[in-house]
Amino acid sequence: MYNFKNILNVLKDIPKKIKKMNRNTILVCIAVIAIIITGVLIFINTNQGFSFPNILGYSDQQIGEMTVKYINDNQLSQTTASLVGVSKVSGLVKVKIKIGTTEFDSYATKDGKFLFPQAFEMNPKKTNASTDQNASANTDSNQAAASVTKTDSPMLEAFVVARCPYGLQMQRAMADAVKNIPSLAQYMKVRYIGTVSGNTITAMHGEAEAKENLRQICIREEQPAKYWSYVSCQMTAGDTAGCETSTGVDSAKLSTCISDTSKGVAYAKKDFDLATKYNVSGSPTLILNNAVTDETGFGGRSSDGVKSMVCAGFNTKAGFCSTKLNTATAASSFSATYAGSGSDTGGADCGS
Repeated sequence: MYNFKNILNVLKDIPKKIKKMNRNTILVCIAVIAIIITGVLIFINTNQGFSFPNILGYSDQQIGEMTVKYINDNQLSQTTASLVGVSKVSGLVKVKIKIGTTEFDSYATKDGKFLFPQAFEMNPKKTNASTDQNASANTDSNQAAASVTKTDSPMLEAFVVARCPYGLQMQRAMADAVKNIPSLAQYMKVRYIGTVSGNTITAMHGEAEAKENLRQICIREEQPAKYWSYVSCQMTAGDTAGCETSTGVDSAKLSTCISDTSKGVAYAKKDFDLATKYNVSGSPTLILNNAVTDETGFGGRSSDGVKSMVCAGFNTKAGFCSTKLNTATAASSFSATYAGSGSDTGGADCGS
């Protein structure tokens, strides 16, 4: 075993040994190193699948491509995402992604292990608070709209029960939207939640609700021109008989529909089967172009929010999409006014 003195002696001998090396030997070593380097460069040039980032880490472009692939493979967006560009920001890779017609910024770690769909700046510049809130709301709305599957004739279906405060809230927002833009009616439909037992329908809040569900279903199917005016009337205080008269509903025709199981109950069963198909369990639940939709991304339970949902479903937006409707949250439960102190800001529902 070497002691410290022996180690020093060995180190002193190294320069002498280098001096003794044959000059030709040194030249040969240099040539071998040059040949190795040249061979590596030729291999890289002729093998496009090989790159130094695969050894030393991923390039920013590769991380961007991995991000888009992850989003599409895991169906995080109903519309295919594409890569716009990448850049470095605060030690992360900023990945600009396009979904539909909207671009978004996401962030990934340099090793490609973690993806952050959104970043929050902890030391933002001082700006107007209301401006920031509006910008955030617009971003949320754009993201929600971009995720919707588009069609030439979109359909927004609201599954409710007639005596649920929040079902009434959604119906109120829809009714106000139709009142101001009548053509919206062809792109919206209220459906009902319940079950059929024998030849009788049931509802989550009892027999009175089941009867009103059936009444509204029959008016919707057989007297559609009266549906929204009837619903708008009865949601003020629940006066069904008075509202039939004041809105011109054909009571005899309505009575026949309710009593004839091949009509009323059959119509209701179609609604209930669709509710089962979409796993609907709460009132209201919204289905836009055959997919469950969260209204909070479009302005909530307001007439403008309803319009925005419908418009998000168009391939080419209809002219009425530029019309601004009421952005206030509709009142929940029975109410004589569109909005009131009892308005819920959204998210609550009546569970089955």
